[in-house]
Amino acid sequence: MRLPADDDWLLIVDPQTIFADPALSPWGSPMFAAAVPVMIDLAAAYGPERTIITRFVADPTLGGSWGPYYDDWPFAVVADDDPLYAVVPGLAGAAGHTVTEPTFGKWGGWLRSILGTHPRMTLAGVSTDCCVLATALPAADTGATIRIAADACAGSTPENHRKALELMGLFAPQITIA
Repeated sequence: MRLPADDDWLLIVDPQTIFADPALSPWGSPMFAAAVPVMIDLAAAYGPERTIITRFVADPTLGGSWGPYYDDWPFAVVADDDPLYAVVPGLAGAAGHTVTEPTFGKWGGWLRSILGTHPRMTLAGVSTDCCVLATALPAADTGATIRIAADACAGSTPENHRKALELMGLFAPQITIA
C-alpha cells in the first residue's frame, strides 16, 4: 500500500451498520464486507489524525424531497444514536474526526472546517453510487483534489459501483480512481 502524502486526508463515508448488510437493512451493500478490510488498512496507514469518518442520520424535518423519501424508507427514521447508525466494528475509533450529516453528500461546513477549502483527500465508503458520489462531486467542484479508493468503496450493487466510478472518472484530474 502506498503511504499517504503529508497533506492528504482519508475520508471514509458512512461506514455504518445501516449500510453493512442487506439482511439487516434494505440499504445494505452486498460489497460492504469486502470493502471494510481495505478501509481499515487505509485508516491505519493515514492514522487517526488524518482520518475522518462521516455518518448519515435521518432528519425527516429537512423538508422538500426528504419528506417523500422517508415515507418510502420509514425504517431509517430513528434517533442518531440508534445501533443502525453506529460505525461498524473495526472502524469505530479509527478516525480523529467524525462528521454527522443528514444528507447524502457530506461536503459542507463541517468538513471544510477540518480540511480547509481546497484539500487533497482519498475517499472510501458506502455507497459508491450515492453518498460517496454526492460527496466527491461538490468537493471537486469547489477545488478539492480527490482520489477514490475503489476497493475501499461499496456500491449498492457491483454494477452501480462500476457506473459511479466511471462517472466520477469523468471529472479527472480533479477526481481520480485508484
